[in-house]
Amino acid sequence: MRYPKAMQKGGTIGFLAPSFGCATEPYRSLFLNAQKKWSRQGYQLLPGPNCYASAGVGISNLPARCGAEVMEMFLSDADCLISCGGGELMCEILPYVDFHRLAQAPPKWFMGYSDNTNLTYLLATLADTASVYGPCAASFGMEPWHPALQDAFGILTGERKALASYGMWEKESLKDEEHPFLPYNLTEKLELRCYKGDRPVGPGTVTFQGRLLGGCMDCLVNLLGTRFDRTVEFVEKYKEDGIIWFLEACDLNVFSIRRAMWQMEEAGWLRHVKGFLIGRPANGEPVMGLDADSAILEIAARKGVPVVTGVDLGHLPPAMPLVTGSMGTVTVDGQENSMRIEMDYVC
Repeated sequence: MRYPKAMQKGGTIGFLAPSFGCATEPYRSLFLNAQKKWSRQGYQLLPGPNCYASAGVGISNLPARCGAEVMEMFLSDADCLISCGGGELMCEILPYVDFHRLAQAPPKWFMGYSDNTNLTYLLATLADTASVYGPCAASFGMEPWHPALQDAFGILTGERKALASYGMWEKESLKDEEHPFLPYNLTEKLELRCYKGDRPVGPGTVTFQGRLLGGCMDCLVNLLGTRFDRTVEFVEKYKEDGIIWFLEACDLNVFSIRRAMWQMEEAGWLRHVKGFLIGRPANGEPVMGLDADSAILEIAARKGVPVVTGVDLGHLPPAMPLVTGSMGTVTVDGQENSMRIEMDYVC
């Protein structure tokens, strides 16, 4: 696994929009404010050509132009890259991204989540290059930064390799066009649930280790079976390490999540699994007696490995930024209702 170098103080942050750009409010104001904050900290900024574009359908621009921007920015002098935002159809840019060339180029950090799974996941499985499943650029316009944002930027600078769960999360955001910089509306208490098989684990401590791989399930199952899917090769290559799958869902309801887990299992993706980290689903309300945990456990419980649900991960913030492709050690403290992840990567 190739790990990018840490960004030094005064380094250059590049921005690209392979999914949505920051063309509408409150995202435009947030992105501009984030750039002001980084400039005051002494960093140089390199926006790509699509950062404020809105000419595409579900993405910032035409797929070919988005793919060209990806290649331009990865081969630029930027020290790290942060996606402007998520979106809907980033998969359509993939034919215009040369992953072989990216695998040959010096690695640099790329960070984004949601639709950006199309890059974070494929950088690992196609280019053997680590990336960060973490917040997009506009989130850094928040005043003040939540610790999750400090953690994410700390990964880019090499200052963070251990993360701890955050305790509270946001169910409903208060941000709007008139109040773009508001912090997370933290009203809900973290509720981690740990299973071994289909049985809950008691209040003790559970620890497991493996290579971190995953992202947004909506995107992952869309990639499954395409020419960009080399997941089985990846998990076989790293079978001695084993895989910790981190998964979260945006639009998928509980039945869609259960179908996605079935599809991943039948495709061979879940071989050599050491554990599962499951984020809070954005659309996880029970349907016909099926709840979000049961949707995962129907398949995951068969593996006989730890399954942790309710994790700070995904579309209901805050989210722990995870280095896709790195080795991770997960410790869940059932007594304290907390989780710690130590990631092993060399900058």
